[in-house]
Amino acid sequence: MSTITVEVEVRSQFPADKVFKAFSDFDIIAPKVNPHVFKSIETVEGNGDVGTIKIFNFGDGVPFNSAKYKVDSLDAGNHSYSYSFIEGDNLIGILDSINYHVKVVPCDGGCVFKQTVTYNCKGDEKPSEEFIKKEKELYENTYKAIEAYAAAHPETY
Repeated sequence: MSTITVEVEVRSQFPADKVFKAFSDFDIIAPKVNPHVFKSIETVEGNGDVGTIKIFNFGDGVPFNSAKYKVDSLDAGNHSYSYSFIEGDNLIGILDSINYHVKVVPCDGGCVFKQTVTYNCKGDEKPSEEFIKKEKELYENTYKAIEAYAAAHPETY
C-alpha cells in the first residue's frame, strides 16, 4: 500500500475563527457556491461530531457520482478538523480511502487555511499527476468560493 500526500495552503484576510466557522458549514455552503462539483451533502448518521457519516452527491463538473465520508476528529478551539472518504466512486477503484486534515492557523492580518490530503492506495497503482493537480485546484477553488460566501454574509460569519 502506498500513499500520496497533497498540501493546500490558502492565505485569508479573515480571522481564523470566521474561516473555521464557514468551513464547518461546508455541507450547506459548498452546494450553493460550487454546484457543478457538489450537488448535495447529506448527514445520514450523527450530529456533526466525531463519527458522523455524510453522503456527498457530486455534480456534473467532476467524474464522480457519490461518496461516503466520516468525521475523524474535530477541535473547534484549535480550528482543526479531520475526515475521510471511505466509500464511493471518488476512490477511483484504486484507493482505500482519502484522509483530509484541515487546520486554520491565525497569522498577522488574517489566517492561513491548511489542508493535508492523503490518498491511501490499495496497491502500487496511484492516481495520475493530472488527477492530483485537478483535485488540488478543486480544493483551492472551493475554499476561495466558501470564503467569498462568508464575506458576503457577515451576519452569519
